[in-house]
Amino acid sequence: MIVGFLGLGRMGGPMAENLLAHTGRLLVHDVSEEAVAALVAKGAEAACSAAALGERCDVVFTSLPTPQIVREAVLGADGVTAEAAPRIICDLSTSGPQLAAELAEALAGKTACLDAPVSGGIAGAKAGTISIMVGGPEAAFDEVRPMLEAMGKPTHMGETPGAGQTMKLVNNLLGAVAIGVTAEGMAFGIKQGLDPAKMIDVLNQSTGVNSATRDKWPRSVLPRTFDFGFAAALSLKDTKLLLSEAEAAEVPLPLGQIVADYLQRTLEREGADADFTAIAKVVEEAAGLDPDR
Repeated sequence: MIVGFLGLGRMGGPMAENLLAHTGRLLVHDVSEEAVAALVAKGAEAACSAAALGERCDVVFTSLPTPQIVREAVLGADGVTAEAAPRIICDLSTSGPQLAAELAEALAGKTACLDAPVSGGIAGAKAGTISIMVGGPEAAFDEVRPMLEAMGKPTHMGETPGAGQTMKLVNNLLGAVAIGVTAEGMAFGIKQGLDPAKMIDVLNQSTGVNSATRDKWPRSVLPRTFDFGFAAALSLKDTKLLLSEAEAAEVPLPLGQIVADYLQRTLEREGADADFTAIAKVVEEAAGLDPDR
């Protein structure tokens, strides 16, 4: 079996590298020649285009930044299905259930489409411990499951196109709200004279524990590095995608709206390259604290 991987960014690169050790032949493509060269040096083969992956591969994985880019990369004039179609396309991007359904419909009868967004960050992608939430045909999932297990921990959420994407949006909502509410609680405590490190220690052994108190504050906020590794711009993209999908489903998400506002204000304050943990600075500033201390 020949496997292709399209998109070798901060998440895609480590995932492709982990996959490389568990597949006979891996073809890779990315707009970055340096990213391709790094995988070729480890044993992968370079493909000249996304279309070449579709022509030569049985299975193609995609890991790309936005739904629009995913759509063009799969269905566009130079996309994976432009010349010939692989048997299976597995999209590891966070691109939303509506696009997953669109791809499945467009490629019905010739390509099985799996939507398989991931969670766990760059560290998880490197370690092969990311959570992979998969929607689409169970037979196709069973075929690619060993490859997904080389990259992380896959769970089949159902055969409905977009089932994996829906699960990812739920996860994103809870993760982003955890950052926002932790920032608010910490700002209140600091304003009242509590030691932030002690607060985190107490929270992590109490009912207030969450993903933000367990890793984001100890790693990035308490040391004031704000370098957890996920861009606020990408988090805002994901949150807007969540809000759009929720609106279409007629599900109000007021907490999601608050998080989107925090992320927008973070980008305005810290610039386009801000890490999403810098939400803490926005909340601290609003509380009258010095966020640049």
